[in-house]
This record gives sequence, C-alpha cells and structure tokens, in this order.
Amino acid sequence: MDRYAVFGNPIAHSKSPLIHRCFASQSGQVLTYDAVLVPEDGFAVAVDDFFARGGKGLNITVPFKQQAWALAQWRSPAAELAGAVNTLYCDDQGRICGDNTDGTGMVRDIVKNHGGTVRGARVLLLGAGGAVRGVMQPLLEQQPRQLVVANRTPARAIELAEVFAGLGPVQGCGFADLESQSFDLIINGTAASLQGEVPPLPAAVLAPGGWCYDMMYSAEPTAFGRWAQQQGAARVLDGLGMLVEQAAESFRIWRGTQPDTRSLLQTLRDSLTD
Repeated sequence: MDRYAVFGNPIAHSKSPLIHRCFASQSGQVLTYDAVLVPEDGFAVAVDDFFARGGKGLNITVPFKQQAWALAQWRSPAAELAGAVNTLYCDDQGRICGDNTDGTGMVRDIVKNHGGTVRGARVLLLGAGGAVRGVMQPLLEQQPRQLVVANRTPARAIELAEVFAGLGPVQGCGFADLESQSFDLIINGTAASLQGEVPPLPAAVLAPGGWCYDMMYSAEPTAFGRWAQQQGAARVLDGLGMLVEQAAESFRIWRGTQPDTRSLLQTLRDSLTD
C-alpha cells in the first residue's frame, strides 16, 4: 500500500491525515497517510528513512519547510523562489523532489471557492516571513495591479520585493508607509493575529468593497478577521480553504488526480466548532 505522511513538530493538531484520507476515498485510491512528529534535529534522517522504506510522498510543515528546500535534489520553480518546500516525492530517477503548493492553494481558495479576483487588484501582503514568500509568485501570476509587502522591519519587505521584482509590480515597505494608500485585498501572512495582535494599519488602508484574508484559521475569528470586520470588509476569509487547497495540489502532484474540495471544506469548518 502506498504510504504518505506529514512531518512536523508539533504535529498532533494536523488535519492533513483527515484531508488526504478523504481525497483518497473520494477518488477510490488505496493509501495510508500519517502525521509524524519529527525531532527538530532529525529531519533529514527521517526523510531519508521514509523514502528508503518505500514511502511515496511527504507534506512538510513547521519548522521544516526551509530544511526540506535544502534537502530537495530538484525543486519546482515555485519552490525555488519561495525558499521553502511543503511537498516532497521521488521521481523516476530516485531524486527527492520538492514543491511548494501553499500559494497555489491560497489563490485557488480566493478565486475558485469564494469568487474573488486578484487580477487587476491592489493587493497588500502583511509580513515578510516564509508564509508570505511562499505565496508571492502565485499572486503575481494572477497579474494584480500592484502587490505591496509591508513588514515591521521595512528592509525585510524591500528585500523580498526585490527577489520577485521580475514577476510583476511588487514593492516592499514598512507599515508607516501605507498612509494614503488603499487596497482591494489585504492578506495577513503573520501569525500575530492568533495571539490577539494586528499590525498597526492605517484606518483607510482597506478600499471600499475590499476583501481581507488571514492565512491563519481558528474556530473563532482571528484578531485580523475581527479588525477586518470593523473596517467594513466586504468579505473576511481565513486560511482553512488554503489548507485544503494546498493539500489538494499536493495530492494531484502525487496521484495525478485533482480532488473535489467543496464538501470537505464544509466538513472541516463544522469540525472546528465541535
């Protein structure tokens, strides 16, 4: 039986086993998928052992995405630019291959699941860490009017924007530089809102009719989600759909079939409040 797993630390909270088992059932495929707690100093050994024992594919989560990038012997263009890998598999030559499906998952959630648009929009990305880096190429491929990355440390945002400058109109700045600017879509790529914090954003930074998207998700609205509601956002979305859609893209890479995510999304949403 084909074996898959997600590697992380911590990992007990992961919904990936449920998601992938649902995908397998839906498509009539027989496989196993487990959540594996990996010691922080034992990632490379664990990956090598998994594939040596015939494992077919891995999802990678915190804190190992950068290590997975370094370990991969071949990386997709998206993973190369992101500097992080969340999907591993072996190709016909026995090479460990790395991909990053996070950005594809987020864009698909916004556009397919919620009928939103990135093309021609003014987009603001909050943060300059790995989560933001992982979604920048897919966002720019949607051809927004502009993409601004804002961070507490402006230099990090500016540096990140320079990396992706060849893909579209992107710039980096600090939060104070957002005065007098407004955006159609604001995406929170920081984890701060789960701790009850929101970046210091100007009151008028969200354009009338604008959407807000938090990459984090929880049973109750995140702090960023509550802020968005207070600003009168037309839609306030969290990252549960991103989680499911990035998993679907991993499943497609491994198994060659695209899962239907609609019913699973509702099941997972209901499970958060159980």
